Amino acid sequence: MHELEKEISHKQAHFLDSWRMFRIMSEFVDGFERLTFLGPSVAIFGSTNNSPRDRKYYDLTETIAEKIVQKGFAVMTGGGPGIMECANKGAQKAGGKSCGLCVDLPTESKPNPYIDRRYELNFRYFFVRKVMLVRYAKAFVVLPGGFGTLDELFEAINLVQTKKIKPFPIYLVGKEYWKGLIDWIESTVLAQENIRPEDLQLITLTDDPDEIASGIEKFHREGKPIENF
Repeated sequence: MHELEKEISHKQAHFLDSWRMFRIMSEFVDGFERLTFLGPSVAIFGSTNNSPRDRKYYDLTETIAEKIVQKGFAVMTGGGPGIMECANKGAQKAGGKSCGLCVDLPTESKPNPYIDRRYELNFRYFFVRKVMLVRYAKAFVVLPGGFGTLDELFEAINLVQTKKIKPFPIYLVGKEYWKGLIDWIESTVLAQENIRPEDLQLITLTDDPDEIASGIEKFHREGKPIENF
């Protein structure tokens, strides 16, 4: 490539990056303005697959969402199918606010039908969505899922661990599913002193919907702020 062509290419890239900043800013502004009115919320994550092996968690997810709503919280999800759809369905069934923070993905054609249209947000950038989740969620409830679920889980743990955000409850649901991960963290990560013993207390492993809903209510009742940072 000639030097002139390189210079033109560099200027074009700089121009596009500058305009991309406005797109990013617009997503932040929209998210902040709309979620401010959602109130205390709980984020529920999990697989987007409709695999038969995931179905045993579907009824459990719906029940968890219902009980969370009955405690006075809204439910937030990534807006997709599978476990997230069950969470939004449970929220609407219980008469609560049902929020979906959706991301443009080739594997998901449209948001699930159980999201309140007022609280359906669509993002291009994953990192913007994650900022919205950690700012407004009073707790994370994480069911079996893939890389996306793991990403959201470990980012939340890391932010709490490093005190970049205020602490909030993080529940892992699906003892059978998560057991291998917890065992590895204890036998390898902790054993090699890459985390401290107290870091393991940042997560709670349970399949009890009442324990989750009551624990979140207790945490909120103690006067923690709605915004985590």
